[in-house]
Amino acid sequence: MIRAAFLALLALALPAAADEEVVAALSQDRVSISTSFDGSEILVFGAVKRDAPAPPDGRLGIIVTVAGPGEPLTVRRKARRLGIWVNVEGVEVDRAPSFYAVATSAPLRDVLTRTEDQRWRISPRLAIRAVGVADAAADAPEFLSALIRVREAAGLYATAPNTVQLRDDTLFSTTIALPAALTEGDYATRIFLTREGRVVDSYATSIFVRKVGLERWIHALAHDQPLAYGLLSLLIAIAAGCGASAAFRLVLRN
Repeated sequence: MIRAAFLALLALALPAAADEEVVAALSQDRVSISTSFDGSEILVFGAVKRDAPAPPDGRLGIIVTVAGPGEPLTVRRKARRLGIWVNVEGVEVDRAPSFYAVATSAPLRDVLTRTEDQRWRISPRLAIRAVGVADAAADAPEFLSALIRVREAAGLYATAPNTVQLRDDTLFSTTIALPAALTEGDYATRIFLTREGRVVDSYATSIFVRKVGLERWIHALAHDQPLAYGLLSLLIAIAAGCGASAAFRLVLRN
């Protein structure tokens, strides 16, 4: 009884642990894709808000993720059969981000535990929804690794350690590069604050990407009126062929 009372008084006497909260913003939350669009950069910046001084120990980390609209797809493996490359097997992926970027203040393994990664699905492998993929093929993880490699080579997936600038364990900033080949839609943006690899707070917002001008008109025509889009494409191809033929005959005459 006396021991319990002593521990209670000791707990009251100790200072309360600092509550840490992420306060963040983006340089822009809308990206317009036009015929001259060649990519964009989004500045992500913010601060760590505290009600008390920061704990003296425990490594602080910042993780920023940007995920494009998800889409189902099939990942296939090619093999050489009788001198010809053919698809031999594949796995169905429920949902994979069309674009995915991860920026961190230190290597991801240093600022995020495996358990927290499983919970928040931060690493590129876990950002891909592939329920039951292990039953489709014995080496299913290799298919997911291949998907990530292909999209990294295309500039659609990126993991950038040590690119989040963290100053005095309070202010942070980083830049996320968006490539020219963007899918229209909402790009979910998340900022995580971690301490000793555990997520202590998170902030979520989104970047809206849409086509404008001629790009928007062509996109709407292709999806809303596919027959008209096909006929227009055919007419343009015929006109281009006739124009090239006329120009070639004119050159030969001269």
